[in-house]
Amino acid sequence: MALIIDLKPSERVIIGNALITNDDVRTRLHIEGSAPILREKDIMREDEANTPCKKIYFAVQLMYIAPDPQKVHKAYFSLVRNVQDAAPSTAVMFAKINDHILNDEYYKALKEARILIEHEKELLSNAS
Repeated sequence: MALIIDLKPSERVIIGNALITNDDVRTRLHIEGSAPILREKDIMREDEANTPCKKIYFAVQLMYIAPDPQKVHKAYFSLVRNVQDAAPSTAVMFAKINDHILNDEYYKALKEARILIEHEKELLSNAS
């Protein structure tokens, strides 16, 4: 069964290693296969990764779209250690993210990393 994605005008999507930008009309894509797919709302550009947890999300995103995700693991786990040292309350979240990564479930890891970013926002707002 194909994955169906409706794209708004000018919306972007990553399929595999390609960034695809829709034209100025709505488009429906039927995608078959196992290429990584990220809709624009899930794509984080490197310059947007401006907090420790956003950097972690960005690293997981790179793993998801990379042909060899293990090349990003060292940088990712270094970031994780730094965040866990500063905020031990993230340990449970990292356990879930790491479990998905170690099982090659990178999209699921991205979803958990979004929760991590929200937790980071709460921690920062409480520190203010």
